[in-house]
Parts: sequence; structure tokens; C-alpha cells
Amino acid sequence: MPEISYREAVSSALREALNDDLRVFLVGEDIGPYGGAYAVTKGFTEEFGPDRIKDSPLSESAFVGAGVGAAMGGLRPIVELMTINFSMLAMDQIINHAAKVRYMSGGQLSAPMIIRTVTGGGAQVAATHSQNFEGWFATVPGMKVVVPSTPYDVLGLFRSCREEADPVMFVEHILLYSSRGEVPEGTYKVPLGESDVKRKGSHLTIVSYSRMVLLALDAARKLSQEGIEVEVIDLRCLRPLDMEPVLESVRKTHRALIVEEVWKTGGFGAEVAAQIQEHAFDYLDGPVARVAGAEVPMPYSRPLERAAIPDSDVIAHAVKSSIMG
Repeated sequence: MPEISYREAVSSALREALNDDLRVFLVGEDIGPYGGAYAVTKGFTEEFGPDRIKDSPLSESAFVGAGVGAAMGGLRPIVELMTINFSMLAMDQIINHAAKVRYMSGGQLSAPMIIRTVTGGGAQVAATHSQNFEGWFATVPGMKVVVPSTPYDVLGLFRSCREEADPVMFVEHILLYSSRGEVPEGTYKVPLGESDVKRKGSHLTIVSYSRMVLLALDAARKLSQEGIEVEVIDLRCLRPLDMEPVLESVRKTHRALIVEEVWKTGGFGAEVAAQIQEHAFDYLDGPVARVAGAEVPMPYSRPLERAAIPDSDVIAHAVKSSIMG
């Protein structure tokens, strides 16, 4: 299979959507002639024209609201929020309108739209541009929240997102764009709400999503050299959440570690840990452990930023601590 970058997978998914369905258009800040803040839409204006690649004003409430209205009117907008931090400026449009309109209208209206956005720290863009809010959106009925970690999952999940009648938050980590992975040349889909076992193991189960999956796999490779075999499960979607592969793994390994980048307090990992406790408690040989980001606003300083985000060594240490007590 050919190997492509995460960025190329996102671009391919968008181009495919535009070619397949004339109802699809893109709207967002700097996505036109500039080519997007992360070069995902480079060349799209020339290819599809300004009627379908719409540069927006610097007003998230305005262009997200326009996307919601267009979706309710029968179009299939793909709205780009330059960073998930800016979603705070469009919470009413996303939560109170897009996520609820199908239910509040008794199915007479719907908002089939995809909101693409970028999450995470590590790019040295400081506290207000380095946050992880995907877990917040996953608490809202009517929303779907997708967090792909590989180019394969980007393409497969995006194709499934296009079939949804409700809004989808498609969340891309800022440090994943240059990562690479194998992607089949033929068309395939990854259903929403199916977690993926990225690595088999027998001593402990790591549950993660987005960029932390790659770090968990790196930690697992290091631990394997010491005779510790860790199973790594990628949730891929936070809503709908597929816990069955997680529970099946925990019943085998008897230990679980949740790894995420966001702050531990109120983090999505708490939901995962609670479900493991509820449905696999009798199989556990120890408490469900958690690795998360430091409880601080993200520092701008590069050394401090690195210290605030879990790395593979921190994950490996947590695995050993959990196994050895």
C-alpha cells in the first residue's frame, strides 16, 4: 500500500467530497488562496472556485452559523475552525442549534455538516491555542466526535462522516499532519463508533486517542524490549464510543491505563475509566491508571510545554508502575 501523510489524507478526503457531491462546499478562515493554516486546502480555490471554497471573515459565530443554516437548507457544508480553541466563539451555533435541531424539530430538519478543527499542544502557540476540547463536545447528544490518529483512519472515517444526518466534529491533532502511514488505493470506509486494536499485548491495556495513540505505541515498543507486552486500543471516536474492544482487552490483560493529552480533571479518560470499572471490575488486578497533561495553562516556553504534555517515557513509566504496583 502507498504511504501518505496525515495532511495528504485530509486533503484527499476533502477533494473527494467536493468531487462526489455538488452540495459540498468548504468555508473557513484562510482556506482559499492562502491554502489553509496547515496547507490542507492548498490549490483548492483554483481547482473548485470561490463559490465552493469560501474564505470567511474572522467571526466563528458568523461562518459556523452560516454553515448550520446551509446544512438545514439541504447543502453539505464542511466548516473549518482553524483551531478547536476558536470553537468557544461558536458554542451556541454548534451546541444549541446544529446538535439539537433534528431532535427539537421531530426530524423535520437536520444539520448534516462536518466541522473540521485542530486540537492539541506541542506547536509552541501558548495557552489559548493549545487546548483539547474534543472531550467537551463528546458530552453532547446529537454530536459525533471523531479523533483519527492515522492517515488510514482519516480517510476511512471522513467518508463515513459524510453519510451522517447530524453534525460531526472531525478533530485533527496539530502535530499529526506530518506523520505518515499506509493507505489503500481503493475506496474503503471506517464506521463511526468502532475502536481499533492498534497493537496486541497481554500484560496491560492502554486506551487512547488522537496523537497519544502514536506515543502509546512508541512506549509499547520500548516496553517490549523489556519483555512487557502492552495492548494499545485507539478509540477513534469519542461519540459514539465503542467500549467493547476495551472491555474485551481488559478481561484478558487485567490492567488498564488511559492516556490522553488533556488535563486529567474532567478529562474524557474519566468516562473510559468509569465504564471499565462498571463493566469489567471483577477482571481488574489493580486500579485503572491514567496519564494526562499537566494541570496548567499550556506554557509558551518550549521546555515547559514539553514537560506539560505526556511523552512515551512517561507512558512507559506508568505502565511499569501499574504492573508492579
